[in-house]
Amino acid sequence: MLELDLMDETNTLSEETIALVEKVLQSAGEQLDIKEGSEVSVTFVTNDVIQEINKTYRKKDMPTDVISFAMEEMGEGEMEILDADIPTMLGDIVISVERTIEQAESYGHSFERELCFLAVHGFLHLLGYDHGTEEQEIEMFGLQETILQAFGLMREGHELS
Repeated sequence: MLELDLMDETNTLSEETIALVEKVLQSAGEQLDIKEGSEVSVTFVTNDVIQEINKTYRKKDMPTDVISFAMEEMGEGEMEILDADIPTMLGDIVISVERTIEQAESYGHSFERELCFLAVHGFLHLLGYDHGTEEQEIEMFGLQETILQAFGLMREGHELS
């Protein structure tokens, strides 16, 4: 089981929606065989907040849908400390609720499906997946779909089975 910390800074999400995201990420962690007790925080924010984060950390002054900050990336000259008792801090995922609503409408599927998609997308970034090249994109997006479908979240507006 992952150690998840989900925070809704917008105060707009239902407990059921937050629980759904938590279950999807737990499922993703199991499917990818992530170390027991690995920690992930997920924060749901407004477009204004994610735009400020995007501007500060990525030098892009516009809102985006999801940003991930991986903690396990080794910087130059850093040494990895391995201790089985210390939980692995995978990192932070920040998701814009407003962008989630916009994208769900534009793609024609539910808000919950889009929110779970973005959470899984951010989670995969924490694990080192990327979509900078076509090959990476095919691998990452294929894995996202596999995770969501295994959980019962289909594309084209199909809901939980």
